[in-house]
Amino acid sequence: MSFSTCDLCDAHEEQLANGSLRVLPPGFHSFGKVSSFAGPARTLKVFEDNALVRSTLETPGDNNVLVVDGGGGMRSALVGGNLGALAEKNGWAGVLVYGVVRDTVELQACNVGIFALGTIPRRSARKGVGDKDSAVTIAGVIVHPGDWIYADVDGVLIAREKLD
Repeated sequence: MSFSTCDLCDAHEEQLANGSLRVLPPGFHSFGKVSSFAGPARTLKVFEDNALVRSTLETPGDNNVLVVDGGGGMRSALVGGNLGALAEKNGWAGVLVYGVVRDTVELQACNVGIFALGTIPRRSARKGVGDKDSAVTIAGVIVHPGDWIYADVDGVLIAREKLD
């Protein structure tokens, strides 16, 4: 799927106006080998704990985008090189992390899209605490399971349905 988030915004001004197409605030950076990805959202809400991220990425991704609401936490990474490799192996279109990642050299080798706020070398806890498949809030924007995520170097869009 080839697209530009800029072109999608231009072509869908009505959806932007009525809120069925939302734009995440600036601040997300690309860390995977793929810098443009799209697909339906699967959601997680965690905080400084990536056990649910791992168990979800171990399942078939079916070209979905895993949206991880880490609360914008900057103290420990929710995705690293091993999880990036799992996302690629299991067919995820991308991973959008409202938080930080690590192992950026390894992530850049993964043929999957990975967007996050930044990097930190510290790993997260692994207790399995969090919520799966519920509405999450990413940088003030609500994302529901099944919403369409469009991400490229210009930004990240959240749409209620697949855009033409």
